Amino acid sequence: MDYVEIRHLWVTYGSFVAVRDLSFTIPKGEVFGFIGPNGAGKTTTIKVLATLLRPARGRALIDGISVTYSPKLVRKKIGYVPDFFGVYEDLSAYEYLHFFAAAYRIDRAKRRAVVDDVLALTDLMKKKHAPVEALSRGMKQRLSLARVLLHDPDLLLLDEPASGLDPRARIEIRELLKELKNMGKTILISSHILAELEQLCTRIGIIEAGRMVAEGSLEDIYRKLRLLRVVHLQLTDPTEELLEKIKRIRGVSSLEQSIDRISVHIRENEISVEDLLDRIHSLGARIHMFQPEAMDMETAFMKLTQGKTA
Repeated sequence: MDYVEIRHLWVTYGSFVAVRDLSFTIPKGEVFGFIGPNGAGKTTTIKVLATLLRPARGRALIDGISVTYSPKLVRKKIGYVPDFFGVYEDLSAYEYLHFFAAAYRIDRAKRRAVVDDVLALTDLMKKKHAPVEALSRGMKQRLSLARVLLHDPDLLLLDEPASGLDPRARIEIRELLKELKNMGKTILISSHILAELEQLCTRIGIIEAGRMVAEGSLEDIYRKLRLLRVVHLQLTDPTEELLEKIKRIRGVSSLEQSIDRISVHIRENEISVEDLLDRIHSLGARIHMFQPEAMDMETAFMKLTQGKTA
């Protein structure tokens, strides 16, 4: 079931077209990574889903509800963290969350427990009584996530949540998002830190100049681009005859031999990693190591985009 559905979406600012005929869906429980250069239309699209912008044309649905015609119903189902978040710095973390719990109309008798729950989930319990202004940027970002979790939304809209964070804080945010994924939340996350999305997302969409230029799993995008995948091998007895047979396997582009391994370059639109393993086994090879290289989202991103803005 698709929890988010965008069809033929157009968004304009006067004569400037920010989003052009954009269409994609996000199934319930999926983490969808939204990638694109600055000015590509990521934030604009997220603001439409957050009911903050009205599209010029097209439709955007969340759980079957139109963001244009039923924004109040949609807001009960979403948690939106913008790329720049504001906090009330004269409040403690607990007071800040208690204020928003009241704004979300959470029953007074339940507020303390709800606030404690989100503080525990975001690992901020030890900072419960700390003033917001004393928190690091990473902690403020986790506090912003805690805020949008108060009403237990099904969909999280996260616009550059790791922007400006140090490596440790990025890891902490990534682990928190993994936990939210495991809880069944549907997540739309935009980022320029491609490696972070590579580890987290089930699917990605690459947007440029307001249009989706590629969408699917990272494997799908690599197949579409016909980019080469590298598989590293260690064979018990790598004879010249055996290596020649591996080179002749359909889909193998080239083979390189070094001191401790053999690197096989394959075209995944012609042969999968799993099929390569089976074919090498069928040649009578004894395989000591078989290690596909993690695919590089940076490569796909650079090949698909040219740095254009809308």
